[in-house]
Amino acid sequence: MVADASRSSGRQPEDVTIVAVTKTVDRDVIEAAYALGLRHFGENRVQDARRKLADSKLLAAGAVLHLIGQLQSNKAKPAVTLFDIIESVDRLSLIEALEKEAARRGEPVSVLLQVNIAREPQKAGCAPESASQLMERLIRSSWLRPRGLMTIAPLVADAEETRPVFSALRRLRDALQREHPTIDLGTLSMGMSDDFRVAIEEGATSIRIGRAIFGQLAQHPPA
Repeated sequence: MVADASRSSGRQPEDVTIVAVTKTVDRDVIEAAYALGLRHFGENRVQDARRKLADSKLLAAGAVLHLIGQLQSNKAKPAVTLFDIIESVDRLSLIEALEKEAARRGEPVSVLLQVNIAREPQKAGCAPESASQLMERLIRSSWLRPRGLMTIAPLVADAEETRPVFSALRRLRDALQREHPTIDLGTLSMGMSDDFRVAIEEGATSIRIGRAIFGQLAQHPPA
């Protein structure tokens, strides 16, 4: 399905990273997904990821852990220790907290700027008009490495209704890339189980898939 959506939009399947969202499954299922070839895993909460994966051999074996849920500033220290990329950066106070902890560890942290394109009040993410200022602050940091943008589209009955959200994020990324031509902002993390095909068609380079993966894995576990 990912391959078909990629090719239909003139891209190769390897251009799109699948982040397996593991918030509803435990370590044994994550290990089964790893055995099937998945390497990127997304967790919503620091404490859940630490409980399931902090001492996991998967991380030492090349698994990449993404934080995709909202992050409180007081959880910056464990977040930068555990995660390879933090996708939910959306405000100045969090940028400063992450920068402080990354500097303390002496290791830069890769981040995405989360944008609330649909302006849903119940969802995290900065307003689109704040993105330029926040990106400027990220780029000035010695310890944070901005890689692009992330958004969560509204839950709708027809996936086609998400297209304007994804295209708007792509246009915003393109505008920020023009403002900062020396920084690679190539990552567009957008699209989940119900709408990833539309997201890929609109330029997603990373999709966050939970139910579509782990529902299938439950039905067809690896031998």
